[in-house]
Amino acid sequence: MTCTLSQRLREHLAAIYRGTPHQPFLDDWVGRLLSAAHLSEDQAPPAAHRNLWDETDVAVITYGDSLLDGSEAPLKTLHRFLTRQLGALVSWVHVLPFHPWTSDDGFAVLDYSSVNEALGTWSDITRLGIDYRLMADLVLNHCSSRSAWFENFRQAEAPGNDYFFTPDETFDTRKVVRPRTSPLLNTVTTAQGDRDVWCTFGPDQVDFNFTNPAVVVEFVAIIRELLDAGVRVFRLDAVAFLWKESGTTCMNLPQTHELIRLFRLIIECAQADAIVITETNVPNRENLSYFGNANEAHGIYNFSLPPLLIHALVTGNSRYLSTWMMSMPPALDGTVYFNFIASHDGIGLRPVEGLLEQEEVDQLLATMEQFGGRISWRKTAESAAKPYEINIALRDALQGTVGGKDQWGLERYLCAHAIMLGLEGVPAFYIHSLLGTRNDLQRLAHTSQKRSINRHQWELSQLSAALDDTTSDHNAVFNSLKRLIFLRKEQPAFHPNATQLTLHLGDHLFGFWRQSLDRRQSLFCIHNLSAMEQTLPISQLNLVLNDSWRDLISGEPVEVDLPEWRLAPYQSLWITNR
Repeated sequence: MTCTLSQRLREHLAAIYRGTPHQPFLDDWVGRLLSAAHLSEDQAPPAAHRNLWDETDVAVITYGDSLLDGSEAPLKTLHRFLTRQLGALVSWVHVLPFHPWTSDDGFAVLDYSSVNEALGTWSDITRLGIDYRLMADLVLNHCSSRSAWFENFRQAEAPGNDYFFTPDETFDTRKVVRPRTSPLLNTVTTAQGDRDVWCTFGPDQVDFNFTNPAVVVEFVAIIRELLDAGVRVFRLDAVAFLWKESGTTCMNLPQTHELIRLFRLIIECAQADAIVITETNVPNRENLSYFGNANEAHGIYNFSLPPLLIHALVTGNSRYLSTWMMSMPPALDGTVYFNFIASHDGIGLRPVEGLLEQEEVDQLLATMEQFGGRISWRKTAESAAKPYEINIALRDALQGTVGGKDQWGLERYLCAHAIMLGLEGVPAFYIHSLLGTRNDLQRLAHTSQKRSINRHQWELSQLSAALDDTTSDHNAVFNSLKRLIFLRKEQPAFHPNATQLTLHLGDHLFGFWRQSLDRRQSLFCIHNLSAMEQTLPISQLNLVLNDSWRDLISGEPVEVDLPEWRLAPYQSLWITNR
């Protein structure tokens, strides 16, 4: 017998709130969730293990105001740029937080029910959702300390008086792991006296209290509003930190995973083609756990890829990248890796814990600082400070090697993206990676926030001139990447769930084999990670004799009886039988 939606919601709530004062009232909370989601209790969820993506899917990640034209709202400018310059080359557009905010460039949300007037309106959001699969952030863990909810908390008024996490004096925080070095607890004056509020990310970002089911109901209502506005992909921001329990790290706890299952159930019942992606900048094994049993996240950010790929390209050595690739389980049908090399944040270092040796990490840090990067720090459970992420524009990160800057920056940069485009999963481009934007040292100096180095705002007229200038680096980057994207979208072997096998080609070459779901197309992706010409023995690829093979990128045929292929520095080959 199939469980109804109300029965399944009750099971999730029972797992989350077992042994709490809320347990006797679960039926009431189920009713509130259904009402907030506008769903009926007998609503049937869609079938499991559906792939809601294919090889034509490519994502762009951008702030709503990354592109500016003083004559119109930034969201309109973004929409115009995307449709005119990229069109159908990209299919997903992730607009980073577009609500009113007070800090962290949008991630300290002031009001979830409105769009920041400086960006545009709900109609601008909806218009983007008509032309693209729109991805938005569900900033779950915290909100602004100046929000109406937190002001109500200060005044001991509803709603909000019990929405924020305030541990008592017996709560043991000694094992807590955080991505910041600021104080964990912030003392605020309220109508009930001074209270310590939990702040994982800083004093302006106050953590919600998910031990209160009313907070879950509020977020279900927010989900409903985003769905109605056209959002079809939900990025669960900082979701690993949701649940707090004394004496633990307060990360990746079982209740957090159960909450994700609950949110996913509601989202896919409300919109069968909607997708949930978790943003968990944690060690690789912990990150993989957010797939659950194909019942949590549809997709997970592939956080280990950026630092490992950048390390491979600046050292010219594929060993660590290949070892990691061989250990990665294939994503089951209905789940997908969300691949990226750069984002609005930095290059995370926690995802390479246990994957890179410390001396390799130290060498990477030194190289990135040489190229103008900055290092952000976090606090460990032992209260020690450790490097958390590298803040740098990707174009600058790949301008040289551990030996310094060289003339191969563009080739190295394109090689990195050719690798990302070929891997199992949906590829995602940070808009500044598409444009070849460099370190914004002026913005960094203005804000004193290290992440600002990679959050440039382009005046559209200046960007258009740079993209039209055939001698500019921006033109070379943009048009070369557009060509690679076009080629990728035509290959069934690049389906996000198509077979992938890591090849063993020595330290300087990195290669993998993809095979289409119908097994008709084989595609060998070979990349020279070094500044020296490398030789690839064709016999190592096991090309089928009866097929005709060619390199998609150069267009050159590949003869099966050819003894070897010479790859120029940072050259990529996509050798296919179709």
